[in-house]
Amino acid sequence: MQKLEDIAKKFSGQKILVVGDIIADVYLDGRISRVSREAPVLVLEEVGTRIVAGGAANVVANLAALGSEVYAVGVVGDDYHAESLKHILRDQEVHVEGIVTDKTRPTISKTRVVAGGRATVSQQIVRIDRELKDPLSKKMEAVLIGKLDKILPTIDGIVLSDYGSGTITSAVKKLVLNHAGKHKIPSIVDSRYSIGDFSGVGFAKQNDAELAKFVDRPITDMTSLIAAGTELLKHLNANGLLITRGEYGMSLFERGGAVHHIPVADRSEVFDVSGAGDTCVATFILALVSGLTPVVSARIANYASGIAVRKLGTSTVSISELVDVLEEVRFIARGGA
Repeated sequence: MQKLEDIAKKFSGQKILVVGDIIADVYLDGRISRVSREAPVLVLEEVGTRIVAGGAANVVANLAALGSEVYAVGVVGDDYHAESLKHILRDQEVHVEGIVTDKTRPTISKTRVVAGGRATVSQQIVRIDRELKDPLSKKMEAVLIGKLDKILPTIDGIVLSDYGSGTITSAVKKLVLNHAGKHKIPSIVDSRYSIGDFSGVGFAKQNDAELAKFVDRPITDMTSLIAAGTELLKHLNANGLLITRGEYGMSLFERGGAVHHIPVADRSEVFDVSGAGDTCVATFILALVSGLTPVVSARIANYASGIAVRKLGTSTVSISELVDVLEEVRFIARGGA
């Protein structure tokens, strides 16, 4: 049985590629001042703004926090949000040479206005999204493929983080999945809207709502969950499918028919689920390339997600936090149960 410190050391030696939609998650914090005289709306006094890595960049940040060597590939604009994200990732020693600048489009951003008063709990009151919906140009696609050609031969694992913003074009997808298949490199995709387009990937991660959308029917019980998961796994011809199910934990479907249901790690403190799926994906692929089985990798990812949801906003989970929790529950001593 591997000791936790041995697993942590293996995490630090892995080179992981993350390709996908890079997003700036912006949090604008305000204090409720009064009701406006101009309209029946609240006036907020801005007390601070912070930018954190979102989307594929959050997967990158989580992998870096877990100790791996990370290569980020994606598209940003020529703007303040792009520079902020690159600065954040460089501080985590992420390889950002694969992040290309497209001057014709803004960096994707999601600005959350968070407000509260002296006697009220701060909460999100509105989200403002900025994104160009036009497809990626052939020129930008060619630049991305050039970056991938240089990076792919060096890596141990691959994450495709598809938030529906068009970074993962058909050509990018084909290149990455063909390379992973040919060289037997573990890969995982998390696609918000187009999971059915990733046939041939090693593993896939979806939440139960996304799975229900793919099969075009509701998932109401264990029978319908297993039927839907089996259908998607067969469609993708993948080695495994990880379904996150909120308060019900996770379910792992493996090639060959085995299904493992993993209960939620901690029900006591759920503050914010933002980015928890990214934490799950990052931890799962890192455990997988470190030589752990898909089942044990999923269980470790479950604990990591449990840490993430106890933090406000999009956040990361460090290797020390994860090891502390696994030691607390005697994870290895119980055989990964």
